[in-house]
Amino acid sequence: MQPRNMSMSGVVDLAAVKAAGEAKAKAEQTRAETARQGGGGAVPPSALVIDVDEAGFERDVLQRSAEVPVVLDFWAEWCEPCKQLSPVLERLAREYNGRFVLAKIDVEANQMLMQQFGIQGIPAVFAVVAGQALPLFQGLAPEPQIRETLDQLIQVGEQRFGLTGLTVDADATADESAVASPAPGPHDAALEAAVDALDAGDLGGAIRAYRNVLADDPANSEAKLGLAQAELLSRVQEMDPQKVRQEAADRPDDVQAQIAAADLDLAGGHVQDAFGRLVETVRRTAGEDRDAARLRLLDLFEVIGPDDPRVTAARTVLARVLF
Repeated sequence: MQPRNMSMSGVVDLAAVKAAGEAKAKAEQTRAETARQGGGGAVPPSALVIDVDEAGFERDVLQRSAEVPVVLDFWAEWCEPCKQLSPVLERLAREYNGRFVLAKIDVEANQMLMQQFGIQGIPAVFAVVAGQALPLFQGLAPEPQIRETLDQLIQVGEQRFGLTGLTVDADATADESAVASPAPGPHDAALEAAVDALDAGDLGGAIRAYRNVLADDPANSEAKLGLAQAELLSRVQEMDPQKVRQEAADRPDDVQAQIAAADLDLAGGHVQDAFGRLVETVRRTAGEDRDAARLRLLDLFEVIGPDDPRVTAARTVLARVLF
């Protein structure tokens, strides 16, 4: 089993793109038109990661997808997991150097796009290839699996649609690299080590690194969030999702079965399902069982972050149940 197996299990088979021939013809036509108009030259690195809104979606995503796969990162400022995932996607967009473009979409400001793509929870990642929308994954995911998905996407773009990507202006890269970086914080090295451990699938190492930071700085929000997420990943990595969900369905009064299913829900990006499952478990139980469900719910609140409105709403419901 791959480490930190999140909702990547729901990645679609990119080879099953509908109407591939028609889309490829349309992409070729668009590229030819761009060439006639003098477009299609080298782009600066800043063009590899862009903010997109509803007004510019056709130009920045649909039209661009005729040249290069466009990966859509649906996020929000209050979404703590988004703050973990987005920097990884941005770094990979620059590393892949024009083989795909990352389009960031703030769901708070672009509700219509969120509805059109059927977004149920964030972070959510889609792609548009030659005008065809493809769901990639929802929720957190380890970098190796993200890379694997991107490689599949790029392969489909090349083989089925003839998308060869963009040429990046190396001189512009040199200019951008001259921008001063902020001074490192006292725990940056330890936090970076924790992230590196996560990317390598070393959950134990990541957990130890985050705990070391918190031992010195108990209020460090990045370490608290990272620890909660690493511990969640550690709990779910060896689970058999089908078995866990079947046990939760068959034994609604089994607190441990509900807790395990809630972990899977959250890991897969189904935040409200996870919260609702545990609130209902708290409602139905008493004593040690109730306390176990309540404590796990508090742990899951840490994974999402205190500023997320879903956490605020679930806290309110939990308080009503308890008091």
